[in-house]
Amino acid sequence: MLRCPVCREPIQKTNDKTYVCPNRHSFDISKKGYVNFLLCQNMRSKLPGDNKDMVEAREQFLSKGYYFSFLRELKNIIDQYQPTDILDAGCGEGYYTSGVYSTDRNIIGIDISKSALQKAAPKNRDITYIAASLFDLPMKDNSVELLFSLFAPYAGEEFYRVLKKDGIMILGIPGADHLFELKSVIYETPYKNQVKEYELEHFTFLEARKIHKKIKLQNKNDILNLFQMTPYYYRTRKEDLEKIHSLEQFEVTISFELLVYQKQS
Repeated sequence: MLRCPVCREPIQKTNDKTYVCPNRHSFDISKKGYVNFLLCQNMRSKLPGDNKDMVEAREQFLSKGYYFSFLRELKNIIDQYQPTDILDAGCGEGYYTSGVYSTDRNIIGIDISKSALQKAAPKNRDITYIAASLFDLPMKDNSVELLFSLFAPYAGEEFYRVLKKDGIMILGIPGADHLFELKSVIYETPYKNQVKEYELEHFTFLEARKIHKKIKLQNKNDILNLFQMTPYYYRTRKEDLEKIHSLEQFEVTISFELLVYQKQS
């Protein structure tokens, strides 16, 4: 399924430590278990993607099961199509990648954040984790039966290229009311998320599955972790951050949409 990020020729794992292509471009597998296919000339910063603090907050929060209903619905959709070759495009720390894993599936998780992959790869050595950009996927054309991408940038041309004929694409997006109560704490005029039209070029829209519920965060740490894994954290003033720190328990709406598409011929 993989191709060399340098010459685009097929690349394979020759042993437990190295990937090599016919032109002898080689990439070592890290001690953590992922391989770095990010080329220096394609990196806009030294450490692109989510930083260590954001990854740590997300891992701690997700481990509490607050988003399990979202994972369960994702797994239900994947089980419906019974794919063998799956790509998680924007896998982060691997919560959803590991959650949909089974021994009869070949799963690849790709993310640009090395901090995230250092968390993801040790969880399951049977999943192939790769550091790469979603806009330059190290995948062969027409190599993936099912691709899912959750809360990640939409790389439509690349997603279309790597999917097989009639392949399935699942996008996870926040619903209009997602975390509205959290925004109400820090903003004088909170706003709902804008949900864009479902239609996408080169894909046929099949269905939308919605998850909408309230969860009760049990302590300050869970509240802060949720806040820190959102983009609001880095745009919030110090005095507004103190409002979050003052909360002991908190009830908040989680609202997601799983959009299912099929690649057009």
